[in-house]
Amino acid sequence: MVPVLIFIVALPIILFFFLQKHKSVKNICLPPGPKGLPLIGNLHQLDNSNLPHYLWQLAKQYGPLMFMRFGFRPTIVISSAKMAKEVLQTHDLVFCSRPALRGQQTLSYNGVDLAFAPYGAYWREMRKICVVHLFSSIRVQTYRPIREYEVSLLLGKILKSVDASKPVNLTEALMSLANHIICRIALGKRYEDEGVERSRFQSLLNEVQALFVTNFFSDYFPFMSWLDRLTGQLSRLHKSFVQFDQFYNEIIQDHLDPKRPKPEQDDILDVLLQQWKDQSFKVDVTLDHIKAVLMNVFVAGTDTSAAAVVWAMTFLMKNPRTMKKAQEEIRNLLGERFCQ
Repeated sequence: MVPVLIFIVALPIILFFFLQKHKSVKNICLPPGPKGLPLIGNLHQLDNSNLPHYLWQLAKQYGPLMFMRFGFRPTIVISSAKMAKEVLQTHDLVFCSRPALRGQQTLSYNGVDLAFAPYGAYWREMRKICVVHLFSSIRVQTYRPIREYEVSLLLGKILKSVDASKPVNLTEALMSLANHIICRIALGKRYEDEGVERSRFQSLLNEVQALFVTNFFSDYFPFMSWLDRLTGQLSRLHKSFVQFDQFYNEIIQDHLDPKRPKPEQDDILDVLLQQWKDQSFKVDVTLDHIKAVLMNVFVAGTDTSAAAVVWAMTFLMKNPRTMKKAQEEIRNLLGERFCQ
């Protein structure tokens, strides 16, 4: 009851502040776009059930460069190849940094990873480290046996399900495949499907992925950040961050243990820790920075990879001729490989 009374009392002050700010920027030349309401802007107009289609419909009315405002956050919507080239190539230095949103900033250790770090000396150094030491073509090829082994296990499980006339949840199977590959490449260990560690890791990953796309009041109304605490979203965010941070600490301490057996092949964490020990970074890097990069590897490498394959399989099922050509190509490649 008390927070509601505080909000009612503060509402006139908030509206006055907003109207004053609106007067100061109303003469700025902005691209066309749908008219919004005071304070909330265009938030009430978003159709989250099919957002790309909704924005495409708006773009047909207002053009390929469209302005919208979500709360206090101005937004430009690009919907043509020409405008995308202007943003991503011609004016890339202006638009290359991502907005600082509450969930992403917290989970990326205040934006010290690669995906959410602002463009600058630190981002360039981390990108160089990743390109040269983590994701170079030579390094990727060294992980090929891991990928082939995990794919063969998945195919074996699918064949067993088919022989038993059981349905296969392709999304779950591909998520499991991506998790296994990422864990082995990044951490040098494999979590069994039914194990306790596997269940813990998967639940943490699912929660973090959900929080990355969760809307916080403070993202759109900075002066109303107290509502995130009231709704429990802030507590949920910090709880997940602490749990994942503890998970990272356990893995890092295991890799730093002098009694740890020497692995046959260095994983991604081994490479990052070696760079950290050698002080080869041109910027000040701590273990938190390494954890943030690991977060990128896990979050960006699992759901996105699985989703891409699921969509590819969906389109192949809807196009039988293309499916048949893909099957023939794969079988020919496998036949050539086994003949060698």
